[in-house]
Amino acid sequence: MIHSLFLINSSGDIFLEKHWKSVVSRSVCDYFFEAQERASEAENVPPVIPTPHHYLLSVYRHKIFFVAVIQTEVPPLFVIEFLHRVVDTFQVGSTNVGEQLPTGQLSVVPWRRTGVKYTNNEAYFDVIEEIDAIIDKSGSTITAEIQGVIDACVKLTGMPDLTLSFMNPRLLDDVSFHPCVRFKRWESERILSFIPPDGNFRLLSYHVSAQNLVAIPVYMKHNISFRDSSSLGRFEITVGPKQTMGKTVEGVTVTSQMPKGVLNMTLTPSQGTHTFDPVTKLLSWDVGKINPQKLPSLKGTMSLQAGASKPDENPTINLHFKIQQLAISGLKVNRLDMYGEKYKPFKGIKYMTKAGKFQVRT
Repeated sequence: MIHSLFLINSSGDIFLEKHWKSVVSRSVCDYFFEAQERASEAENVPPVIPTPHHYLLSVYRHKIFFVAVIQTEVPPLFVIEFLHRVVDTFQVGSTNVGEQLPTGQLSVVPWRRTGVKYTNNEAYFDVIEEIDAIIDKSGSTITAEIQGVIDACVKLTGMPDLTLSFMNPRLLDDVSFHPCVRFKRWESERILSFIPPDGNFRLLSYHVSAQNLVAIPVYMKHNISFRDSSSLGRFEITVGPKQTMGKTVEGVTVTSQMPKGVLNMTLTPSQGTHTFDPVTKLLSWDVGKINPQKLPSLKGTMSLQAGASKPDENPTINLHFKIQQLAISGLKVNRLDMYGEKYKPFKGIKYMTKAGKFQVRT
């Protein structure tokens, strides 16, 4: 009967939600917010609001709207009576909990306790992006997408209210928020407004899939050749930085599953160390940092099985790397502001890009 239940405070913040059958997006509450804006008083919001795919039924008690989402027609009085029972249950539960918990543990914000105190007040945010890409043998991008997260470590006294704005928020697609984020403000202004949980939490995750927006931060030159009826093959690869805004590409490792006909490899790296396992046919090269003035390369020969035919296709090369202080999507935080408390906290933003599934076809 009831698909989802949203609890909305007088400021228009969804601070609690419950889903029974499947998750209904918070955006369904926009119809409720529009009706709320048209009503002169909170008590005048219509108890039944039809939308294209749902019905929203609500009651207003203790300065909180209890909004039920219904997908099929049901007797509205039945649902409204149920919502009143839910409110009564909340009342009894909070009274009992209040008698048992020590003072300072209860809060109107369910993800944050009251009475939080720190000697050093600080808020740090890490923007971490993982790039997945497939590059063809000519160096063109076949597919590329970015999975990003913003992780937070917030240690602030009291009940701070934070806003985080971006230079280019339209880059963000398919965004998933922590419940503390005021979704309505994000929808209208593209600003993250929230009362943060205490400690470590994931503020949001996002996806960038428009291929023209995904910059490829490294490139690879390769010359891998096999000849029919020859016992030797040629192997040569070079890795270099590309579109990194001058940031260093580090932690670079290269792996490749060689064809079964490769018995052994005699290679010389310009830097780093490499291994080849003749049993599993796995080649690994630990490159380290890339120096743009002296690009790392791995060159040599392959010993091939006598009389074996040329492989159907050349091996695929997998790249792993990370780039500090760079979000490859171009996402950049504009400013972080705090309201509701008088002290000045330490604030910091860090960026990192790393490879997810990053393949080069040869």
